[in-house]
Amino acid sequence: MIKAYQLYADPEGNSRVQEGIIAEKVFTKVVSLHFKETPPGGIYDWHPAPDTQYVLSLTGTLEFTTSTGEIFVLEPGEVLIATDTTGQGHKWRMLGDAPWKRAYVVFERGTEINFQPV
Repeated sequence: MIKAYQLYADPEGNSRVQEGIIAEKVFTKVVSLHFKETPPGGIYDWHPAPDTQYVLSLTGTLEFTTSTGEIFVLEPGEVLIATDTTGQGHKWRMLGDAPWKRAYVVFERGTEINFQPV
């Protein structure tokens, strides 16, 4: 099973997180795919997700904080599902000395998300 975290906006516009897994052999229609690398020490202050997307973390460890104060750590090989496209959003900071290499897999809003809460 692949560990995942879903960021979402609650009805009041607050960013929240739910832990779960990604099911195998489930196909999701995607709009685009792109890659990004951030050098060690990177931070990104408060922001909503620009699109509904899977963020596939290849290398690097990050600490995320939601607007409600929830904190979680995203490790290499885990998936972030960013659907908090409204409200204050979330922020992150890198931990350790590895760069954060990731793939953004964008899907249309309203697409069924391959995520099972645990």
